[in-house]
Amino acid sequence: MSGCGAEPGLIGVDDALELLLEQTVVLDSKRISVHQALGCYVAEDIYAPNDLPLFDQSAVDGYAICSATHLKKGQVFECIAEVKAGDHFTLSLQQGQAVRIFTGAQIPKGTATIARQEYIRCLDHRVLTVERDIALDVDIRYRGEELSHGQRLAPKGQHVTVGVIAALCMAGIQEITVYQSPRIAVVVSGDEISDLTTDITLSQGKVFDANTPLIMNWLHSAGQSADHFYVKDTLQEVQQLIQKLSQTYDVILTTGGVSVGDYDFIRPATLKLGFQQVFWKVKQKPGKPMFFATLQKKEQRRCYLLGLPGNPAAVYVGLFVYVRTLIAALQGNSQALSWYTAQLGQDVKPDLRARFLRMQVKSDEAFLQVDNLKNQQSHMLSNLMQANSLVYLEANRSYLCGETVKILLV
Repeated sequence: MSGCGAEPGLIGVDDALELLLEQTVVLDSKRISVHQALGCYVAEDIYAPNDLPLFDQSAVDGYAICSATHLKKGQVFECIAEVKAGDHFTLSLQQGQAVRIFTGAQIPKGTATIARQEYIRCLDHRVLTVERDIALDVDIRYRGEELSHGQRLAPKGQHVTVGVIAALCMAGIQEITVYQSPRIAVVVSGDEISDLTTDITLSQGKVFDANTPLIMNWLHSAGQSADHFYVKDTLQEVQQLIQKLSQTYDVILTTGGVSVGDYDFIRPATLKLGFQQVFWKVKQKPGKPMFFATLQKKEQRRCYLLGLPGNPAAVYVGLFVYVRTLIAALQGNSQALSWYTAQLGQDVKPDLRARFLRMQVKSDEAFLQVDNLKNQQSHMLSNLMQANSLVYLEANRSYLCGETVKILLV
């Protein structure tokens, strides 16, 4: 079998990801405020400094009641006080007594159960009658039932999302140790790419730049910051820029210039600067000319260059598969890709290369189903208006409608 994807030297997607992980050295850690940790990765296990809940509390608005047995319809109690969230009630309830209580409020000592307000009728402001039978220990949130003091709350390598921040703050944690975020430089190459900050009217022969906003906004959504640069298609300019960036940045992401054309200078310039090639050309579509190299610097630090092809669909795939893996691995997480399974909504013909197809995933009862979209060529992005998944299809095999495939939600 011959054709694009059959030439020697190509490696598989799994091999490329494994090599990337093998070459990645975790960055140093630092102590920061939880409020600043969005997008970071936890560098050490985090343990709960308190019980959660912090104290026994009411789960509803109602009445805290002291009784030796379950409450029976028609039973009468005396309401002696009111306790709202944040109050500290020091008295202990005695048999036949109750207090008006609100959700989240600390229950008084002697409380046997909580009667929801809809189950109680007030005869006057102090006398209550029960409207239905109520068991003991109802609607009470007991101290430590969610977390006990010293219980592990977050493991090393945990990605900090907004939910993680909320959980940490609820546990009373103010600071955590995280891995440093990599310093990232984005280099967009290609004389045809228009920098609209200077080329407002789009000169003849130029094309709009989709890669810079794609990469920069993807990084921002992943909780990472970066600086971006444009470079002309000359060996000298490419080499000078990469040399300069390699001294300051941990990761250099490039687009374009990694194939075999006369003006593809990213790879030769990088190798001339002493970078060691880890892999070049992956048996996948889009994104075959993917290039990954590392440079050993002083103090055990490395610079990683990940060269993405220039076609925007290949950049899109590269971000969700390779860039995500690299950034997470630098911060102590080697399991960044969350694969799901779905059923194909139509037949798909075989290809020499593994493919990442942009598809639309939807829920069909208890199953996920993915439907193919038009305009899958690597220079096309219009189907991203509908695409919400990348479907991974293995090389040299056809797929029938209804078959199970691996997907990444995007």
